[in-house]
Amino acid sequence: MGDKRILAIDDDLTSLNMIRTILSKAGYEILTASSGREGIGIAAAKLPKLIILDIMMPGMDGAETAEQLKANQRTKNIPIIFLSALIREEEERMSKKEDTPSLIAKPINREKLLNEVRKYFNPDTNLRQ
Repeated sequence: MGDKRILAIDDDLTSLNMIRTILSKAGYEILTASSGREGIGIAAAKLPKLIILDIMMPGMDGAETAEQLKANQRTKNIPIIFLSALIREEEERMSKKEDTPSLIAKPINREKLLNEVRKYFNPDTNLRQ
C-alpha cells in the first residue's frame, strides 16, 4: 500500500483524526505527525507519496517544515498540500494554478480534501510539485 501512503502533519489532533478517517476510508494509508520535526523524520523514513501540512503550528511552522523537507534529498520531491484556517476560499481557488502550492482551508471539507488528494494519485493528471 506504500504507493497510496500520505503523511499528515498537524498539531491539532481533531484535524489529524479527520484527515485520517476521510482518507483511510478512501483507501489511502495515512501516517500522522503532530509536529514539523516529527513529520520530517517520518517523511524521510517512510517516503510518503504526498504530505498534507498545516501552516500554523507551534515551534516549527508549516513553512519551515516544508523548507526543510524540500532541502532534504530523500524528501524534496514529495508534493505538499498546505492546510490553514487563515486562507479564504478565493486563495484556495488560486492555488489550483500549476505554479502555486496546493491550499486547503480549515475546517476541512471532505470532498475538497479528497479531490485535491486524488490529483496526486491519478496517473492521467499532471502532478503538481
